[in-house]
Amino acid sequence: MKRVFDIFVSLFVLVIFSPIFLFIGILILIDSRGGVFYWQNRIGKNSIPFKMCKFRTMATGSDKKGLLTIGNKDSRVTKIGNFLRKYKLDEFPQFWNVLKGEMSIVGPRPEVDKYVQLYNDLQKKVLDVKPGITDYASFDFIDEGTLLSKSDNPEKTYIEEILPEKLELSLAYIKEQSFMTDLKIIYRTCRKILLG
Repeated sequence: MKRVFDIFVSLFVLVIFSPIFLFIGILILIDSRGGVFYWQNRIGKNSIPFKMCKFRTMATGSDKKGLLTIGNKDSRVTKIGNFLRKYKLDEFPQFWNVLKGEMSIVGPRPEVDKYVQLYNDLQKKVLDVKPGITDYASFDFIDEGTLLSKSDNPEKTYIEEILPEKLELSLAYIKEQSFMTDLKIIYRTCRKILLG
């Protein structure tokens, strides 16, 4: 049921919104040098790595200067990138990952290997299911970049405070996951993005 829902919704989004995605792609190319998409290695189900796709919101090569985005302080983010991030439009290409079966619409957010290596045995249970575009942690930490911008040591804050909380929320989702739970999370995510 979940996989059928993922395929149907992903196809719908990718086809219906393709003109908007094309427009976004043109804006990205006009705004800064580099490609339209940004592919990053993330760790998926059963610890299998995959390349997650997003619209590019930073100057090319920015990830070499750090993996975390620090809110408005981050000069690596382009003008159009700030807009895309604000309304989470940069996340839409992940429906391609969903269609390929690497992700689900709802599930724990996939992390880069650097941070997955820090998981304890309990936290590693998030790797027992497919990662998702959204889950409880996604709307509870929708302003993660802003939170990190207030820290004197953003990476330490992420590792010691934010990441454990996100994983706890993801584990809570796994315990109660169901089709109705997924629908509620999708609704709450959309509401959070649109209404703030």
